Amino acid sequence: MTIETASFAARTVFRIGYGALQLERLHDRRGEAVALLRRAVELGVDHVDTAEFYGFGFANDVIREVLRPEDGVLVVTKVGADPNPGGDLPLRLAQRPEQLRASVEDNLRSLGLDRLPVVNLRRLDSGPGLRPEGDQVVDLDDQLAVMTALRDEGKIGAIGLSSITLDVLRRALPAGIACVQNAYSLVSRDDEDMLQLCASEGIDWVPFFPLGGAIPGLPKVTDEPAVLAVAESLGVTPSQIGLAWLLHHAPNVLLIPGTANAAHLEANMAVSEITFDAVTLATLDAIESRSNEVPIG
Repeated sequence: MTIETASFAARTVFRIGYGALQLERLHDRRGEAVALLRRAVELGVDHVDTAEFYGFGFANDVIREVLRPEDGVLVVTKVGADPNPGGDLPLRLAQRPEQLRASVEDNLRSLGLDRLPVVNLRRLDSGPGLRPEGDQVVDLDDQLAVMTALRDEGKIGAIGLSSITLDVLRRALPAGIACVQNAYSLVSRDDEDMLQLCASEGIDWVPFFPLGGAIPGLPKVTDEPAVLAVAESLGVTPSQIGLAWLLHHAPNVLLIPGTANAAHLEANMAVSEITFDAVTLATLDAIESRSNEVPIG
């Protein structure tokens, strides 16, 4: 089975990218953040996932410093929330059409780009986390109208969706959707039907929380006895097993594991070399799936 590359937004990318959220852990060690992202590119990363609210703009700032056009890295960002310095949570919802447009402009400015190759609309309909309330409850059609307008204006290359339901995806298909980012892992597979619809429609599936357990209450892939046993038998880590399973599970899966550690970065990239025989894959597939619906706040 070939798992090295996939088509994404009219590009061919390595199926293991880099999620820039963890760069904020290096906020006070900017040189290390710059070196880590440069190392990621050296290791073959050509797909970086970011947002203006990651580290209050720090991640975008580092990406702007490090990446050059000749690196050929596809930068994917997201809207639907904005930085919230001093708040109880580091972000605030920004779901209204005018807020989505403003967030696109913020990302263009902080990344130093004239066009954002892919922008994910984070709807917050499903998965762990906040839910929109009050004026932040916005109809999908109103949101897609501004996103498609931004695409027509050339400010966005392609539109993605995040934290959505199967019904929302079906409604959005006519707009042309490049990818879906939902919480999904070996131990939380509620969205299996959505993943399969994406595969049939040529839409990339880009799971966040790919190992579960990112917030209290979520099941963790690395707690599973079967995962631990497979990891030991193959001489790799349980985390690598969880990521490798995702690559083997469906051909439209793209990974964006994040880390602030160079050794972990190299371990994540090495996942592409892990193979499973039929018995091992069946053992992993048999692991029970649990819900990832955990509220925050």
